[in-house]
Amino acid sequence: MADRPLRLKGSLILEGDAAYDSARKVWNGAVDKRPAMIAYCADVSDVVAAVTFARARALPVAVRSGGHNIAGLSVCDGGLVIDLSRMKGIEVDPVRRIARAQAGLDLGEFDRATQAHGLATTMGVNSDTGIAGLTLGGGFGKLGRKFGLSCDNLLAAEVVTADGQVLRASATEHPDLFWGLKGGGGNFGIVTRFEYQLHAIGTSLLVASVLHPYAQARAAMRFYDEFARSAADDIAVDAGLVTLPSGERFFSVSACHVGPQPEGERALEPLLKFGSPAEASLAVVPYIELQSGGDALFPRGRRYYWKAQFLRQIGADAIEALLDAYAIAPAGATTLLAFQHVGGAIARVPVQDSPYANRDAAFDCFPIAIWDDPADDEANRRWARQLWSAARPYSTGGVYANNLGDEGEDRVRDAYGQNYARLAALKKTYDPSNFFRLNQNVKPAA
Repeated sequence: MADRPLRLKGSLILEGDAAYDSARKVWNGAVDKRPAMIAYCADVSDVVAAVTFARARALPVAVRSGGHNIAGLSVCDGGLVIDLSRMKGIEVDPVRRIARAQAGLDLGEFDRATQAHGLATTMGVNSDTGIAGLTLGGGFGKLGRKFGLSCDNLLAAEVVTADGQVLRASATEHPDLFWGLKGGGGNFGIVTRFEYQLHAIGTSLLVASVLHPYAQARAAMRFYDEFARSAADDIAVDAGLVTLPSGERFFSVSACHVGPQPEGERALEPLLKFGSPAEASLAVVPYIELQSGGDALFPRGRRYYWKAQFLRQIGADAIEALLDAYAIAPAGATTLLAFQHVGGAIARVPVQDSPYANRDAAFDCFPIAIWDDPADDEANRRWARQLWSAARPYSTGGVYANNLGDEGEDRVRDAYGQNYARLAALKKTYDPSNFFRLNQNVKPAA
């Protein structure tokens, strides 16, 4: 290893190495970038070394944990990928209900450690998503309406800044930086360790699943909108129009209840009784199983595209526009129009308390295209954009930072709303040269 330009306790992969092609791959198979080198960090000292090395050589830097970013921002052309995926330590304090977790953990690993004590916190919807990017962008999940976003449950973080310092950020230590990490993305440094508040949920949740024939989608979507917007915080109910590769279409609803089972059965009963569903079930599901339930639909290596926006409701006019646009989904792909239920506890955090600004939304709405053949790239992306445009007149104008593709500065501003100016000022303090720019970037204030 004497010829390696960067010395690490971990390992350095260079172009031409046998492991290079597998090391540069990320979750979205449509992303094909060729970094100069990939640094698999073993600890925080490796992260400092990698940042110092890249800064001295003016190398572009991408930071990777789970690699799930839709735009592929966790890998870059010609630069250094700082990969934290091997930093997987976690300590759970079941008495204080706190987890101290290194940034290389994915959601499944985190959930398994906390569920050993019947504890959890809000953590995404796919088990191979990295906790780091999820939390830094806000962090949706099935527990969000009950306990808030992942970032709302963040107690402290260990951060490597652009000048190579290692700082602890919390409500009492560098509180300005801590504010920026609670939804402001990777703009202010590389978080190597997170400290989370946990909640007692047991090890299983009550789950209702309903599949409506497409011919009934219009009525089912109206009912879903009304049910979801009036639901108690204990209920999270996601839904979507789904086209399978066979061409069959459905409106799917999946709800979970966080609380005692008898209360959940009463609360979820209307979902099961509405309409004439093709399938309907109510079951107690292990939380870990629920958290990995979407994994089969989103495997690594397939080609993905989506484009998101927030809605306060799904009114009759919006339903007509969405159904019309959805109907022209490309053949041969798996396509979805997803509605992710937000609000509840998320909405009660004051907007100024964290960078995450779109707390008045009820739904995150986004078309998703999944395919395999590069020849189908344009057709699938065009369909998703057209469907997004159809929903645009009914949106709040806001967007979830973690669902942003490569959409430019204006959409980043839409993600942060009134908090953008404060983020830009904070960026000037902690990263005035915009060293960390391969992200949903906030430029330093002038």
